[in-house]
Amino acid sequence: MKYMMFVVTSLEPDTEVDDSDVDLWVDPLDASGKRIIGEVLAPQADSTVVKVRGGKVLTTRGPFVETAEVICGFDILEVDSLDEAIEIASRHPMARNGQLELRPFMVWPDAEATADAAAAAEATAQA
Repeated sequence: MKYMMFVVTSLEPDTEVDDSDVDLWVDPLDASGKRIIGEVLAPQADSTVVKVRGGKVLTTRGPFVETAEVICGFDILEVDSLDEAIEIASRHPMARNGQLELRPFMVWPDAEATADAAAAAEATAQA
């Protein structure tokens, strides 16, 4: 299962702030293949909002909505279950300093059949 893990700031961090090196979380997950990619995002002030209204492309620089919580990074996890994703997220320093949102990637009904067919074709080719 693939999960997008949003790293979110919080106005109410845990009373014991975790200032551990995030690489201590990243390195073993990268080595195990459980973390596919992750990045820190530029500040919200550098964002651009894009929308189309009445056939016109409208853009707004900077944050569109005032909010106390800001997505400041992300990681994509490839895990066996939601429980495993939760366990991995609970070890991230931002679990105490902010919060992490896990959101599964959408699995389209015909995507599984296509993946199964591709795996069967590969197995046949290797035989």
